[in-house]
Amino acid sequence: QVQVVESGGGLVQAGESLRLSCAASGSIFSINAMAWYRQAPSKQRELVAVITSGGRINYQDSVKGRFTISRDNAKNTVSLQMNSLKPEDTAVYYCKVDLAVIGQVWGQGTLVTVSS
Repeated sequence: QVQVVESGGGLVQAGESLRLSCAASGSIFSINAMAWYRQAPSKQRELVAVITSGGRINYQDSVKGRFTISRDNAKNTVSLQMNSLKPEDTAVYYCKVDLAVIGQVWGQGTLVTVSS
């Protein structure tokens, strides 16, 4: 069994920063991609950023230059540094881990609220 747990959400003002963290634990053989998604109220879940096991990174256009994804393969963790936050970044942020053999495992989500 594998668990994925996010942390670091909260309430900030526009222009401020937050750092989200995600840790995978349990029976892990190897991890392929690790990604952050978000879901705003009444909207579909969308990809924010993804990082492969080889370090290749892709961002959603709206967060390029403001968000930075990174991972620590030794600790099975992935982080999302979010700078210059905007009210439209308000959402529940989810971590998704693509595991060899097991497949995709999602975290429970962490709420980020950006006030104007």
